Amino acid sequence: MEFSAKIELRGINPYVMVSAARARRIKADWKKPLPVLVQVNGQPDPAWRINMMPAGDGSFYLYLDGVVRTASGTDVGDTVDVSVVFDPAYRGGPQDDMLPEFAARLDDDAGAKARWDCLQPSLKKEILRYLANLKSDAARQRNIDRAINVLGGAKARFLARDWN
Repeated sequence: MEFSAKIELRGINPYVMVSAARARRIKADWKKPLPVLVQVNGQPDPAWRINMMPAGDGSFYLYLDGVVRTASGTDVGDTVDVSVVFDPAYRGGPQDDMLPEFAARLDDDAGAKARWDCLQPSLKKEILRYLANLKSDAARQRNIDRAINVLGGAKARFLARDWN
């Protein structure tokens, strides 16, 4: 899908609007953040992976990351040529495998397991990504303890959120 649009500003975020009709051509009947590959004026190369955000009426905001604007030499107010395609590498659900230690702890705690099973896929994905990227065994264990604690019902902070 290619079209021309003016870069506008929403709050502090530069974006171009993708109409409902254009969004349907990218991926019909999609209601949640839409994973796409984007280029502005042919840049960056390869295309940048981003999620278009639903506006509520079938149209989407395509926020233009600084990487995209720098590569394309564009800024707010410029009229640009936009190329957007559905990201064929998109995979729903968690991207990182569950650590065996985390899985074992969930299996040992029925309350935490039930809460885990009810979490939104995006939050599961965030937790698994966070645990997978920890560098030391001690940090991994400490954060698995925190995750099991909040999933089990404790009032605490984890992943910059207040739980329960």
